[in-house]
Amino acid sequence: MSTEIQHFIDGRLVPGGSGRTAPVFNPATGEVSGQVPLAADSEVAAAVEVARRAFPAWSETTPLRRARILNRFLHILEERIDDLAAVISAEHGKVISDAKGEVQRGIEVVEFATAAPLLLKGEVTENVGTRIDSHSVRQPLGVVAGITPFNFPAMVPMWMFPVALACGNCFILKPSERDPSAALLLAQWLKDAGLPDGVFNVVHGDKTAVDALLAHPDISAVSFVGSTPIARYIYETAARHGKRAQALGGAKNHMIIMPDADMDQAVDALMGAAYGSAGERCMAISVAVPVGEATANALVERLAPRVRDLRIGPGTDPEAEMGPLVTRQHLDKVRGYIDEGIAAGAELVVDGRDFRRQGYENGFFIGGTLFDRVTPEMKIYREEIFGPVLSVVRAGSFDEAAGMINAHEFGNGTSIFTRDGDSAREFAHRIQVGMVGINVPIPVPMAFHSFGGWKASLFGDHHMHGPEGVRFYTKLKTITTRWPTGIRAGAEFVMPTMK
Repeated sequence: MSTEIQHFIDGRLVPGGSGRTAPVFNPATGEVSGQVPLAADSEVAAAVEVARRAFPAWSETTPLRRARILNRFLHILEERIDDLAAVISAEHGKVISDAKGEVQRGIEVVEFATAAPLLLKGEVTENVGTRIDSHSVRQPLGVVAGITPFNFPAMVPMWMFPVALACGNCFILKPSERDPSAALLLAQWLKDAGLPDGVFNVVHGDKTAVDALLAHPDISAVSFVGSTPIARYIYETAARHGKRAQALGGAKNHMIIMPDADMDQAVDALMGAAYGSAGERCMAISVAVPVGEATANALVERLAPRVRDLRIGPGTDPEAEMGPLVTRQHLDKVRGYIDEGIAAGAELVVDGRDFRRQGYENGFFIGGTLFDRVTPEMKIYREEIFGPVLSVVRAGSFDEAAGMINAHEFGNGTSIFTRDGDSAREFAHRIQVGMVGINVPIPVPMAFHSFGGWKASLFGDHHMHGPEGVRFYTKLKTITTRWPTGIRAGAEFVMPTMK
């Protein structure tokens, strides 16, 4: 049965009014599970107005009270994690264990945000001039928006709104129309935790809703995660309208395997990092770079049978290691990349295009795919595939491998597997990538650090969550004070200086 999904505005569910909808699918069966409304400009404007009206009271709420609401929300998330994971799996397709892992990483950002009273402390300096003191404070921006992708329908929003709310902002979330229901649970649970109506709103939609958010004069800042072309568009459009923006884009994450690496550890790492969540992760490892022919031969020999033996099924299957892709359109796109790789001359070691799961023949399934002897000029190397396709690119030396990574347009995440401290240190120092792992395949920072890439993987000056998140969602004000003392120095006509 297809359900009607609604917006969440001013603390309640609101039916769509534009007359436009989009289908939401169960990726395991291929069946339509719901219809999501696609907001018109007027619906976006209504949500912004609600948030604008809620802002004065919320911004004046003490940081400690805001933190207590987030703390109650944190406990609700922990108690209801199974419910949220089930909704994620049903609309995204990822296996339940992976969905729970996603929620847990989001919970960690909520934990960080509960430290709002500490995070918002300013600085004080006495006697910057004679009997003159200066102090700084961080104040909220106003109404801010988050535009989030399908691959992490709970975690990525939680990279954004807990910090934004802790800082005193009101938030409008525009989740992916492919898996929108997780956002509604988060909204309802925030209300259950005591968040005042209007402080957090969910508006579903497509490019019309995105453009309305980017153009609205009462939106002060926009956070985005998605592909690089759209990230660039979000950043440029937001900046043109005078907004602060952080827009995280695509990735092509490499993992170097040195000759001295623990090969079993490296293979285990690649299996999880390349094929977990069906490769639909911006931090997925999609390129393995073994250094030396012997290393490459050993790697491919061990990887191939593991890829063939991947347990693939619906997210509800407790034995499944990998679920389906999110839509048939995306499935066709990933298959097209595999076709491209074959045509370009890459060696197809494991072909996942013909995978079928009995009883789920109409699902959006594809098997794990492994290419060897991929070269940097090939499309499957240059572009983000966002599917369970791993390319092995052989390098003759560490310098060649590192140079290959630095030459790529993306700079999101990367890893090296080695036992040699010198190689590891040189890699960490030299590599032009925002997040680096040493014998860690998916180096996603913990919530109290900040997440973000370099080059075409990030547009904007601030990374997400952690200290950078606090800086992004606040504006700095510095106050300089002198109180009358009965001592008159006379008028001064020069720039104040230290005396």
